Amino acid sequence: MKNILKILKTIALLAIVFSCSNNSETTQEEELNELNRLQLEIEQLIELKDCLEASNCNYIAFGSKPCGGPKSYLIYNSSVDFELLELKVISYNNLDKAYNLKWGILSDCYFVTPPPSIECINGTCTAIYN
Repeated sequence: MKNILKILKTIALLAIVFSCSNNSETTQEEELNELNRLQLEIEQLIELKDCLEASNCNYIAFGSKPCGGPKSYLIYNSSVDFELLELKVISYNNLDKAYNLKWGILSDCYFVTPPPSIECINGTCTAIYN
């Protein structure tokens, strides 16, 4: 049931984003600006959340590479509003995927893996790649 609500929220958010246009075709620059705006919202949501220990930290797949898979992983403190974060990230990922398809964006197709571990270093959740 909880997953259904998340999906419905995502659909509603995407409907809002797309309904803001006046049914005219958007330019690549306008769509990129929308992606950048949403990315900034996400970054602001997860910034400035101090951690006390590694168990306060987590990650989420972010972006959509044209060949598939995420562009990166965002590291965040578990004290953030996860439902809001997840909703915004799902919206961003879906918009990024659509943008890549629509505009024929290419990438290196390098598979990005999640961080093997996350530590709380000086109060900041930090990905550790050995």
